[in-house]
Amino acid sequence: MEYGHFDDAAREYVITRPDTPRSWSNYLGSTDYGAIITNNAGGYSFYKSAAQGRFTRARFNFVPLDQPGRTIYLRDEDTGDFWSAAWQPVGKPLEQYKSECRHGTAYTIITSEYSGIKSETTYFVPLGRTMEVWRVKLTNTGKTPRRLSAFTYVEYASNWSSFNDLTNLQYSQFIVTMAVEDGIIDHGTNVHIPPDPGNFENSDQGRHSFLALVGAPLAGFDTDRTAFLGTYGTYAKPRVVETGRCTNSLAAGDNGCGVLQTDLTLAPGETREFVVLMGVGRADVEGKAAAKEFESPQKIDAELARLKAYWYGRLEGLTAETPDPAFNSMLAMWGPFNCLITYAWSRAASLIYAGERDGLGYRDTVQDLLGVMHAIPQEAVKRLELMLTGQLSTGGAMPVVKQFAHRPGAEKLPKDEDLRSDDGMWLFNTVPAYIKETGDFDFLNKVLPYADKGEATVLGHLRRAIEFNLEHSGAHGLPCGLSADWNDCIRLGEKGETVMVAFQLRFALATYAEICGLIGAAAEKAWAGSKLAECDHLLETVAWDGEWYLRGYGDDGIKYGSAEQTEGRIFLNTQTWAVFSGHAAGTRAAQAMASVEKHLATEHGVMLCAPPFVETSMKVMRAVLFNPGMKENGAIFTHTQGWAVIAETMLGHGAKAYQYYRATMPAAWNALAEVREVEPYVYSQFTNAPMSPRAGASRVPWLSGSAAWAYVAGTQYVLGVRADWHGLVVDPCIPKDWKGFAVTRRFRGHSVKIEMRNLHGVEKGVKRLTLNGEALPGNLIPADKLTDDNTVVVEMG
Repeated sequence: MEYGHFDDAAREYVITRPDTPRSWSNYLGSTDYGAIITNNAGGYSFYKSAAQGRFTRARFNFVPLDQPGRTIYLRDEDTGDFWSAAWQPVGKPLEQYKSECRHGTAYTIITSEYSGIKSETTYFVPLGRTMEVWRVKLTNTGKTPRRLSAFTYVEYASNWSSFNDLTNLQYSQFIVTMAVEDGIIDHGTNVHIPPDPGNFENSDQGRHSFLALVGAPLAGFDTDRTAFLGTYGTYAKPRVVETGRCTNSLAAGDNGCGVLQTDLTLAPGETREFVVLMGVGRADVEGKAAAKEFESPQKIDAELARLKAYWYGRLEGLTAETPDPAFNSMLAMWGPFNCLITYAWSRAASLIYAGERDGLGYRDTVQDLLGVMHAIPQEAVKRLELMLTGQLSTGGAMPVVKQFAHRPGAEKLPKDEDLRSDDGMWLFNTVPAYIKETGDFDFLNKVLPYADKGEATVLGHLRRAIEFNLEHSGAHGLPCGLSADWNDCIRLGEKGETVMVAFQLRFALATYAEICGLIGAAAEKAWAGSKLAECDHLLETVAWDGEWYLRGYGDDGIKYGSAEQTEGRIFLNTQTWAVFSGHAAGTRAAQAMASVEKHLATEHGVMLCAPPFVETSMKVMRAVLFNPGMKENGAIFTHTQGWAVIAETMLGHGAKAYQYYRATMPAAWNALAEVREVEPYVYSQFTNAPMSPRAGASRVPWLSGSAAWAYVAGTQYVLGVRADWHGLVVDPCIPKDWKGFAVTRRFRGHSVKIEMRNLHGVEKGVKRLTLNGEALPGNLIPADKLTDDNTVVVEMG
């Protein structure tokens, strides 16, 4: 069943049925002022942190999932009938109420038609501002005049700390002070103590936000939630909207809200417009200034156009046209936009993440950078530098880097057993990605502090990351798993060993040796080469189980991911990373991936492991905490799908690679949205596997490592256009029935238009490549041969 469609030309997803299986959301704003909005105008707003700066209330796991939000109630003053400008929260019958939501590049437009009134509300955060705009247009489509009242509704947090607001009620219920200054609502918390702008994490400080109405006369207001809703009222039936008149309440303690009423008369065919502004600051200062600045429609049009242009520029690092329309929709907008939002917010702000992951997860963020490096390399490298300063002098890393409170050189050193063995390994994917994208080898010489003490060049940071896992090895010589090894539900500890990270270490050593060879660091290259040979020998002798690679060893010698077990006999990650790392090749690589297809592949994607855990002790395999087929207990973990695709392309299996890719590509499930349930335009954390009663249903959309790795796999390995040290490599691996495709890539300040021709129906291989009419050997487009605009023709064969 379809609930909407992709509008690739407008770069929007259009929701035509508001009763989506779950709330389908979008992101507004920036990392200074963020906002989540759904197709029914639900969601919340926050300043810098969704955990420590959330000034509008969000109730997670609520029904509906997204309320309260940004509501505009409309009331017919002659009949007393009322509805909302989005279908919810009033929820009029859909045979009477028409709705459309257009989610775009950090803006959302919701239109509705009911009882002869058409409304259109545009929500966005102007660039560089800590405030949001709701532009409301009301049109009388009937033949008689209409008298309407419109009411805003925002429910405020009593304290910007989400924990205090929702949990510490004996405190937070008594600190709100609401006021109205020249018609602008002032939402104040702890107003009798001064602000503390230099200490964002201090929740006990005076803070304000404002709500203003522009372009229409103010008829009344309410700032007390009970006064507006009624003691036993609901969002669907607020007492004030029922009666048609605000009470001008001023909340002191308990719960504040933002209600501004305006009364309008519309002649037949007439359209009236007004604007709601909500933002950070005092009503009498920032609120007044915003109301004056945004009083003209022309200003709002200009700011929305500027916002769109900004985001379009961020999306245009790569565009493509392929034989698959669903793939095209993901490439045109939603794939890179999903990556950019995940890069911005890590795992800190969504309708699922409720503030328990405040800041930037180390391993998450370093991987997230892979999805945006082609688009915003000069911005991404600043984030990369921040994460390098989150690395410890031991070579491990802080689990979370709080970008708003990080103190390089002064952070507390955790115990080794509290660290994760994979954190530093992801640097060997991301640091080369930046250098390959920009050609900036000097970055390796930049000196950056460690989180706790000391400093090193970027190259030194890389070596220290390798040394961390060499120094933490177990009985078989493989890296110890510590508290986690990518999979947070595998606790191998200080003596148990991880084959997953052993393959990552192998990849790291090969990459480090390659880098050192390029920069002439012969001694370092020799050191890495020696360790690489040792690592390959260990993997050859202790990691292979007969038909696939093990997942690890417990500290008691038990093999995990082995045919000897009845649960969790095979894991996906060690098969894909065996190939991706360069260790497995030929027959061994083919056997590992054949085992993946035989034991793990489903129509919805490739399972993380199988069979799921039911009776295994949770001492090591904490996946048993979850229901079979969910999360780490055998679900189709979307983060890992990109690695399966990459491995198959490295083996030349274009059809199999794209089969795996499409199985979890959101747009491919648009016509079966009732099965997948979450947004069909963004990636999710996992999909329920066949052994789950919810098979095919996806969960935890938007913020996961899935977005970046799916984008890397799709663009760099399926389409095969990827940055290399000295240019662009063109190495497509596609289904043989694709006759060709086109890619436009922005690379080091140049535009490169690539036409791929597959006249011979092959899956992999470049027979001939020309750059601006010049035939070139191999499949590398040298950076030093590029002009401003370039045309490349590739003949596969």
